[in-house]
Amino acid sequence: MTPSGSQTVGPFFNFGLTANAALGTLAGPGARGKRIRLRFRVFDGTGAPSPGDAMIELWQADAEGRYPHAEDPQGAQADPHFQGFGRLETSPEGVCEFETVKPGRVPGPGGTSQAPHVNVIVFARGLLRHLHTRLYFAGDAANEHDPVLNLVPAARRATLLAAPGEDNVWQFDIRLQGGHETVFFDL
Repeated sequence: MTPSGSQTVGPFFNFGLTANAALGTLAGPGARGKRIRLRFRVFDGTGAPSPGDAMIELWQADAEGRYPHAEDPQGAQADPHFQGFGRLETSPEGVCEFETVKPGRVPGPGGTSQAPHVNVIVFARGLLRHLHTRLYFAGDAANEHDPVLNLVPAARRATLLAAPGEDNVWQFDIRLQGGHETVFFDL
């Protein structure tokens, strides 16, 4: 038997998985911590914006480093005004923006602490498997000692750093292929 070709994933996110714009707000009124906005831009292999056919999904800890999830040993003390999960489709310009708080440090392997970060999953047309990456905050002193970030070759770490901008907006560019391709993790 000869295997048949795979079917590419079509642009169905806008009506199947991203119809709830409220999933762009991770931190509700009363959430503790520094409120920030995370602006994502997704680029294809040619460097062009991914035109409205990608979806970004986030999972992050609250400002005190607690995930609002039953499997987090600290989850019972998590901020009740913070949901920790977000999902948005990109605009025709390949952009989406989330409202959240800057996450706190979370426990790492061997008793270490991980730098503040956001877990990011990318879904897009043409990807047969979604991609996992992390967003770290440029200039955060904890980055230097983060056990996961330090697994990434020094020359590639910049692809995981969000840049600060005005009005507490952090810009994170995701490059799916080509020069300066974002580091993706094999999970």
